[in-house]
Amino acid sequence: MAAVSDRLPAFPWDKLEPYKKTAAAHPDGIVDLSVGTPVDPVPELIRQALVDAADSPGYPTVWGTAALRDAITGWLRGRLGASTAEHRNVLPVVGSKELVAWLPTQLGLGAGDQVAYPRLAYPTYEVGARLCGAEPVVYDDPTADLDPARVKLLWLNSPSNPTGKVLAKDELVRIVAWAREHGILLFSDECYLELGWEAEPVSVLHDDVCGGSYEGIVAVHSLSKRSNLAGYRAAFVAGDADVLRELLEIRKHGGMMTPAPVQAATVAALGDDRHVAEQRERYAARRAALRAALEAHGFRVEHSEASLYLWVTRDEPCWDTVAHLADLGILVAPGDFYGEAGARFVRVAFTATDERVEAAVKRLG
Repeated sequence: MAAVSDRLPAFPWDKLEPYKKTAAAHPDGIVDLSVGTPVDPVPELIRQALVDAADSPGYPTVWGTAALRDAITGWLRGRLGASTAEHRNVLPVVGSKELVAWLPTQLGLGAGDQVAYPRLAYPTYEVGARLCGAEPVVYDDPTADLDPARVKLLWLNSPSNPTGKVLAKDELVRIVAWAREHGILLFSDECYLELGWEAEPVSVLHDDVCGGSYEGIVAVHSLSKRSNLAGYRAAFVAGDADVLRELLEIRKHGGMMTPAPVQAATVAALGDDRHVAEQRERYAARRAALRAALEAHGFRVEHSEASLYLWVTRDEPCWDTVAHLADLGILVAPGDFYGEAGARFVRVAFTATDERVEAAVKRLG
């Protein structure tokens, strides 16, 4: 039996372990700004919804409860400007990472097909292509850099992980029109959409972008960042009803069901804006403190107008920067985790606690 893992790149985070040990040896402990995992409490109303639904002995459905679909479509219309969203346009998933990793396989892609994603990108786009035997390809501008006859799946990511770059509305309009013209399925990873700082991210589902039609486009959303629910694996996709109907049938056979208590928690999370605003304030303060400290230390910040990261450089190889910061007890992600174009950058998450962020600021001073 051939090992499927042989198709995949080495798991990048394993390479960071020696630097993590160095940072952990700091007398005041490590400040881990590498992964970007939420550290703040899950809002009480979401925890209560989970508890209230804890007595759920039966199997949940893959499509989710009607209440969940109501909550998602209401949020799409109210928050994203997707005025024609209906139940048939939504599908809950078990965290967005599994969707990204297994989407090309579930779409039936394979040898001879191309899966395209930004030159600097979340590594799981490449993993998804390799799992099904498709060819991963990168782009700067999809309309200029790709062969539309070969690309079957086009990933957008705005706001970007790792750079925080935001695609403007007119650029989204142009790319959506190009993908439709060539019959290319477009998936837009919008998991950081609620976290715009110096730009206002726009969804491909916005009426002004897609013209009120979701033909050929699907958006991916997660509650991990906006609601501190990374541990709940609460996410959903929305868009083209025909594409989602096919995914639903496949996922029903595969038993890919969001647990019933998590569905109930998602309903509560999408129905409340206050906790999102409060979390944004926490992140905004941490972002401002870290940015000022990094710039004073000699770093240059590029893009970073949205998301949970600062994309920074000292104009040196990224692993030299990782080593330098590890000596200060600060762990960051090397830019080449996200593509060769990141070889002189590092990604700095501002998801640590206020106390740890303050410690990092002092060490950079």
